[in-house]
Amino acid sequence: MKPTVLLIAGFALIAIGEGAVTHETVAKVKEAPAFSSQYSAKGTLYIPYAEIREPFMAWYDEEAGNSRIDYYGGVVKTYQLSKEGPAGVSRKLAPVTTETQLNQEMCLEVEGDSESNKVDTQSILPDLTGFECIGEDMVSGHTTEKWRLVVTNGDKVNKYTMWIRYKKNPQDPTKSIALPIRYEMRGFNSLLGSHYDHYYLEYDWYSYEAPAASVFQLPENMTCTSFPGPGDKHIYTFNPMREFMQNYETHVNDAFEQFKQTHNKQYQDPSEHGKRKDIFRQNLRYIHSTNRAGLPYKLAVNHMADKSELEMKAFRGRQYSEGYNGGSAFPYDTPEMHKVPDSMDWRIFGAVTPVKDQSVCGSCWSFGTTGAIEGAYFVKYGHLIRVSQQALIDCSWGYGNNGCDGGEDFRSYNWMMKHGGIPTEEEYGPYLGQVIILF
Repeated sequence: MKPTVLLIAGFALIAIGEGAVTHETVAKVKEAPAFSSQYSAKGTLYIPYAEIREPFMAWYDEEAGNSRIDYYGGVVKTYQLSKEGPAGVSRKLAPVTTETQLNQEMCLEVEGDSESNKVDTQSILPDLTGFECIGEDMVSGHTTEKWRLVVTNGDKVNKYTMWIRYKKNPQDPTKSIALPIRYEMRGFNSLLGSHYDHYYLEYDWYSYEAPAASVFQLPENMTCTSFPGPGDKHIYTFNPMREFMQNYETHVNDAFEQFKQTHNKQYQDPSEHGKRKDIFRQNLRYIHSTNRAGLPYKLAVNHMADKSELEMKAFRGRQYSEGYNGGSAFPYDTPEMHKVPDSMDWRIFGAVTPVKDQSVCGSCWSFGTTGAIEGAYFVKYGHLIRVSQQALIDCSWGYGNNGCDGGEDFRSYNWMMKHGGIPTEEEYGPYLGQVIILF
């Protein structure tokens, strides 16, 4: 079978699933293979625990000291230029929205500041030094060679696995070129008896040709703004792939320490501390991956970044009852809906109160109810008020709501109509995150 070679943007790209040598040839290769020092690759990063599926495109030229990784189809572009300046430079191009510009591409820059914190090129392929061949495996219907490295650190056992195929080198048919198929990390905590981390990269295609120098150059007339602080403090924004190739976690440790200090977090023992940090790690990944996707909103860390999914379910207290809930039919038809704007920020009009914290109470239903009332009141009267969620969780039990254990909006409205309305926060008192009075 002849190898399939695609010419895309000046690169010779090899289709991963075609034209590989036979598994008999693969079985003879026992030394850990080395990938090309110059390549381009396209694939997807998966982080199941953080529910992340992030496509990437990478260009790597170790000889020139340059690398570039684009995320989400080029929404965010990161550059690692190790030979620029005394200690290298990291750059990031991403859309920025200001008061006068919408999604304007902007360049931010961080310079390396020392030999211990210099900017290095970033590969999306692991260094297989220390890996051992453990046999063959079927991946996507193809025979691959499976390499593994096991690292034990205290109670944690990390297994790194690389699946590869081989292509005959067109310049030297006596040699083979390693093609990446999949790279996976699974982390197991023997003390807790659970997997604390899991991620993998799948490579769709790969070229061993040197990328064009223009790939690492900024667009014409683009200038970069210096980003304050040393480069190691901006791993998530300037080089997120580093965490998944070098098992780098200094930035996670630093962020977790800052999180504990900011929110006065204290844990009962080292075991809980480790568990909370692992949860925090996944949430941090989710936050930054979402922010790279070019969505119309941004996420940030709050005090619940160390909470498990089970713990978070306790906050989602809205219940659901089948049948008619007393609501009126939606008064607008489809043609009228086409007249509305794509988006509207009611904050600009002063129509929205600040984001609230429901604390350790499943009272989200009360916040949705009061938010709807506050918005409707503003539209009708042009004045913003704050009505009391606490009154609802204290007083609407007779209509089927259960305080911090859940409720529904229509039950709250029925309670209001029966009792002539709802008090304001000033009249009733502040939200306390627990039931105080039962009527």
